[in-house]
Amino acid sequence: MKAFLGIGLLGSGFVRAMLSKGEDVQVWNRTPSKAKELEQYGAKAFLNVEDAVRNADVIHVALKDDATVDEALAKAEDGFKPGAIIADHTTTSVEGAKKRTEEWKSKGFLYQHAPVFMGPKNALESTGYMLVSGDQHLIKQLESQLSALTGKLLNFGEQVGKAAAMKLTGNLFLVAYNGAITDTLSFSRGMGISANELSQLFSEWNPGTSFPARLKRMTGDDFSDPSWRLEMARKDTGLFLKEAELKGISLNVIPGVASLMDGWIEKGYGKEDWTIIGKEQ
Repeated sequence: MKAFLGIGLLGSGFVRAMLSKGEDVQVWNRTPSKAKELEQYGAKAFLNVEDAVRNADVIHVALKDDATVDEALAKAEDGFKPGAIIADHTTTSVEGAKKRTEEWKSKGFLYQHAPVFMGPKNALESTGYMLVSGDQHLIKQLESQLSALTGKLLNFGEQVGKAAAMKLTGNLFLVAYNGAITDTLSFSRGMGISANELSQLFSEWNPGTSFPARLKRMTGDDFSDPSWRLEMARKDTGLFLKEAELKGISLNVIPGVASLMDGWIEKGYGKEDWTIIGKEQ
């Protein structure tokens, strides 16, 4: 028997995927109607979270944050089956994941943080990425169950909280990437470039394919053979900023990058490869 706490878009997809694989799943959500909707697929919904976890061997959680996870688990605790395992897919703080691992262990239960890079469609189709770290014996015990929920289970070793750190790092990249796209869209509109024309450019020229090589270079030590000198990249960045000022274009990310470039140029690295801005200072 499985329980699932948190029937948002991700949780709903997970539960429907579990049911399609023949699992018995008891569900709870702070908005009861969302849990009730899953009864048409075979889930059993409960108004009381304590009842929802009763007799469950594994209790899956997909809530908003540290506070909502702690609150739900505290209310559910009296219904926990002895030896029950908590598999938490919520994006949380590193310290929160560490704290819950220790606290639930002290109470005789096992807590495994397993955040994901998955959207609702991924959850429904059991594709995407799930991250784990910590107690390798527990991970081995859960491996087949967690792997069934995702396209790939990524194990980052014995350090408790590493999975949480990796999830936050990945999400930081997504937020920064979205910010860069926002600047690009703002700039292109201000320059009279249509969405179709922008799409035409990036459908032919895909800078995303260079990411692995760029990451490798930025984390290396040799920037002396530049493909684009920092001073030249900064010159072009000045052109972006000048055009934006002239046309009243709002840029949010690029001014910060320009400031970072200036710092490295002031240190005497203007003729080095522009990827040096990612070097640890």
